[in-house]
Amino acid sequence: MDQDNRLTKTKEQWAKARRGGEEREVFYEGDDRLPPGQHLVETFPVLDLGFKPDIPLSEWKLTIGGFVTNPVTWSWEDFLAQPQFKDRSDFHCVTSWSRYDNDWEGVSFKQIMSVVKPLSLAKFVLFKSYDDYTTNLPLDACDDDDVLLTYTWNGKPLTKEHGGPVRVIVPKRYAWKGAKWVKEITFSDKDEKGFWEVRGYSNTALPWKNDRYG
Repeated sequence: MDQDNRLTKTKEQWAKARRGGEEREVFYEGDDRLPPGQHLVETFPVLDLGFKPDIPLSEWKLTIGGFVTNPVTWSWEDFLAQPQFKDRSDFHCVTSWSRYDNDWEGVSFKQIMSVVKPLSLAKFVLFKSYDDYTTNLPLDACDDDDVLLTYTWNGKPLTKEHGGPVRVIVPKRYAWKGAKWVKEITFSDKDEKGFWEVRGYSNTALPWKNDRYG
């Protein structure tokens, strides 16, 4: 079995066991913020496929295209030149841990839409990362006030381990829908399943419905 397959199998085992990395658990009885099957942690566990790309800011690019009026490719300077958006949200990993009150700063997905102007045929979005990871979402899930591309976490630059320079945050979905090390966003008229979706994970990934597997 090659390394990629071993890493994939390990992540699948984590998900089935509902755990993930180094955790420090805290529990609050009667906490209605916590989705079913989740437990609360104070740390920020790291889960990935074993390869963490090292992307110098001078080489980082974000390409946004597909069914849009105005496709763009942003450099790091272009990305920072966009209106900056701050948000605080909870983070829910499919391996069963959740972390409350994460502070993010970056570019909102609504700002991206205002720049590229999706065509009426665009109904889905595919995200691709620098490690070739992919994940998909319907456009209406991305067109939400708390969805953003972030480069900071709790006031500090997002580390490589957590997806820096830039990762996607989609608080209302399990966290695998928020691609780390994002490099491409493609608007499409059809749904194309991503890395974990074709391996049996839920296509919708709704934490409050315990919606982990397809």
